Amino acid sequence: MNSVTAKAPSSTANLGPGFDVFGLSLDAFYDTVTLTKQKNGISIITGDSIPVSPSKNTAGLVVQYMKKKFKIKSGVQIRIKKGVPAGFGMGSSAASAAATAIAFDRLFGLKLDDNTLVECAGVGERASAGSIHYDNVSASVLGGFVIVRTNPLDVLKVLPPSDLRLVVAVPKMMVPAKKTQVSRSVVPKQVALADSVVNLSNAAAIVAGFVSKDSELIGRSIHDIIVEPARAHLIPGFNSVKKNALKAGALGVTISGAGPSVISFATKKTNLDKIASAMKRGFTSAKIDSTVVICKPSSGAKTI
Repeated sequence: MNSVTAKAPSSTANLGPGFDVFGLSLDAFYDTVTLTKQKNGISIITGDSIPVSPSKNTAGLVVQYMKKKFKIKSGVQIRIKKGVPAGFGMGSSAASAAATAIAFDRLFGLKLDDNTLVECAGVGERASAGSIHYDNVSASVLGGFVIVRTNPLDVLKVLPPSDLRLVVAVPKMMVPAKKTQVSRSVVPKQVALADSVVNLSNAAAIVAGFVSKDSELIGRSIHDIIVEPARAHLIPGFNSVKKNALKAGALGVTISGAGPSVISFATKKTNLDKIASAMKRGFTSAKIDSTVVICKPSSGAKTI
């Protein structure tokens, strides 16, 4: 086998109270990565405005790491086609990293287990987030809903309810180059015990909702009183978007990952178009246009 192509889905992290722990894959957008064996070195080809230096590129970092870890002598050409909007809290770098790890595993016949694939993909997050976070990459690699534990890395996957639907509003606004670092810098360093208890109870209820396949319980439990209030001011119109969506029938609304996208949780019985237009109006009230996508959980990265 000389060449392998893999695609990986967008994802949302945190799901409100599950900061740095929860991830959910979404079939809203996909990145596609093709790895081809070459004589030596690592080269990157892309039509998108992303770094082509392997040490500054998400996919490049994953290939560097996997070549070294598994003592692969062959060179690798990386061809990247971005479909996930970068810098909007939809797991863009994670999608490229996930597709790369899956493609590399297949190209060199490594047959890696889930945790190792996630570990390898996680290395790519350094390129955009500045440090390794596994919530988005775990969801993008494995699909479904994931719970991430670290030291040692241990990712738990739960299949989502079949009727769970999500509505994602992606605002058309400039995001800073170091957006993830900016949004992490406003997260409180100290948290009141009472607030921690509220978030922990909601996070536990979200897990119970996924395990018991209860979309309504999941939606009702998307309530974060620690990180979301600290980040809301970074997203113009956030409060209007959230209020509008809830009024239109969303079960729960929160920031998608580090933002600025906003995500609503609902079921397929809900009037999803009504929620979508309500969220769009919320951003319009802050003089911001947005792209709104109705989606469902994805099954994760795969070779194509």
